[in-house]
Amino acid sequence: MVSYPIVAAAQLFAVLPLATQVPSPRLTSPPGSERIIPNDNRHPAGRLENGVLTVRLEARSGEWYPEGLEGGSVPTAAFAEAGKPLQDPGPLLRASAGTEMRVTVHNALAKPLTIFGMGERRGLAGKHVVIPSGQTREIRFRVTAPGTYYYVGKTIPDPAPVAARHDEDGQLNGAIVVDPAGMKSPPDDRVFVISEWAELDSASPSGIGRATLAINGLSWPHTERLDLMQGDSVHWRWINASGLEHPMHLHGFYFRLDAKGDGVTNGDIARDQRPMEVTEILSPGQTMALSWFPDRPGNWIFHCHFAGHVSYLVSLDTHDGMAPTMNMLARHASDAPHQMYGLVLGIRVAPRPAFARAEPAVASRRIRLLMRSRPNVYGDHPGYAFVLDGTRDAADSTALTVPGPLLLLEKDQPVAITLVNQSNVPEAVHWHGIEVDQSYPDGVPQWSGWEQKLLPTIAPGDSLTVRFTPPRAGTFMYHSHFNEFAQITSGLYGPIIVLEKGARYDSTTDRVLMFSDDGPTTNVITGPFPPTLLNGKVHPAPMELRAGTTYRLRLINIRGDAPEDITLLNGGRPVEWRLVAKDGMSVPPAQATIRPATLHFDPGEIYDVELTPTRAGTLTLRMETRPPNPARQRSWPVTNVMVRVN
Repeated sequence: MVSYPIVAAAQLFAVLPLATQVPSPRLTSPPGSERIIPNDNRHPAGRLENGVLTVRLEARSGEWYPEGLEGGSVPTAAFAEAGKPLQDPGPLLRASAGTEMRVTVHNALAKPLTIFGMGERRGLAGKHVVIPSGQTREIRFRVTAPGTYYYVGKTIPDPAPVAARHDEDGQLNGAIVVDPAGMKSPPDDRVFVISEWAELDSASPSGIGRATLAINGLSWPHTERLDLMQGDSVHWRWINASGLEHPMHLHGFYFRLDAKGDGVTNGDIARDQRPMEVTEILSPGQTMALSWFPDRPGNWIFHCHFAGHVSYLVSLDTHDGMAPTMNMLARHASDAPHQMYGLVLGIRVAPRPAFARAEPAVASRRIRLLMRSRPNVYGDHPGYAFVLDGTRDAADSTALTVPGPLLLLEKDQPVAITLVNQSNVPEAVHWHGIEVDQSYPDGVPQWSGWEQKLLPTIAPGDSLTVRFTPPRAGTFMYHSHFNEFAQITSGLYGPIIVLEKGARYDSTTDRVLMFSDDGPTTNVITGPFPPTLLNGKVHPAPMELRAGTTYRLRLINIRGDAPEDITLLNGGRPVEWRLVAKDGMSVPPAQATIRPATLHFDPGEIYDVELTPTRAGTLTLRMETRPPNPARQRSWPVTNVMVRVN
């Protein structure tokens, strides 16, 4: 999965064969079918005796309910311990380093089953085992290196890669966790597996018949709620068993990235190089371990930042990519105000009195932002924008400024931002990367906040004032957090720079480069896909730089569903720049190095780099997105921006 060339997350499931007919979702299981239950990966399977973990697994067919028993079900294969219910993901294999694992697998499926990830060398690069239908194999291997690994199965024949597993195989996944020798599993160490299921439809306007994305077998708003206490230490392990890339984003806090693996190795990061960030790309087949400290109470979320992966497109109630129906919303009543689905975890941090914070004594700076829409800006789709009140654009009711105005804030200076909804749909705004003082202004309607005080959506014609105090200087952004699939791709976003107290912003040497979409995508499988906007322009004007001058480039990706590859070229070779910060946080000194000026980054990621052109001449800033499926999409909009160095 690591090497398979799928990187775009809204171009959902592009490696799967297109169907011509898609059945309606089942709301009850067929007679005699077995229900697949979600697995929270908290209880290891098997029996451990004398340094040997013995596990008996079966692969069987069943009915999967990723949206709860009141939602639709789909037939799929899954793993179970012998004689026990099917689970999604499969049973957790967990033991300390040095343990011998003896895993017996019985294939009760109607097709041959190929198992990857069990062996002395794990991951997809290791030895695989083929088990004919109705037969059983024992697999023995010793785990040595502590870390996060996985096993997966497929019934589709070679040469189809594991990343191309279709609906029948998408849930044949399980976690393998190896603890350090002599150490018991920490109770606060959680394991999460991302999986996918899809039926594509070439006749559908979206290219999708039905689809879903799940975390430990469930899709929001039915995913597990994580209940924490203020001041807890949190440790998570993540496994991407899907064939899609996912930029995973934490609201309100930074997390420390401890390891980044590929299923073969754990990918431990040296202590002095572990970055603090709010968004990390998890490519197909990758694993990661992260830690964070919830020092502020309230409701928060951790989610994929591809807008399509938290949209109605990944609800089983969505047919042919059509917008949600009243019937669909009734079964998702807990999330109907937001219309958010798929790869989202809800986090509830209960307060502790010892952590109470004093209210700021400094008066708040007041800002007033207007949110607007205008029909038929992108074909028959509306356009959206933020406009700063009191400006010339605010006086022109037809003006849409994309991106929204740069908000220059000051560290430790409270702000009170009044959001005025002049559009014709509900709105909400997330302050991306900002460690807001309270959960309420975080931007997720009917979730952000605590107990009875939850953030409402801002109805058309209404307004809402949110207050927070930015605690650190850096580069951040603000964007829609309501129906992001439509609103983010159509203009509702803007940059934030938080300055140190007393510092001044110099736009001649401090440049914001915001990458976004020129409108929404209708068919997320075959396109056409919008070109990249740079600071709101399809054809940006040349950039003007001076030789010998050091520039700070603040690179912000707020594309809806596409990763961006950017390179600053001198002829055909990249120049060099120095990495300064990631997601608003200064990188560890060992990472603040001179490196080739090339970057692959996903929606939700922010990078600060320093560039010092050494001589006069012409450079080229190349912006490109790799096609999600080269067989169907052989070209992709590429933008070259001239950079003149004087």
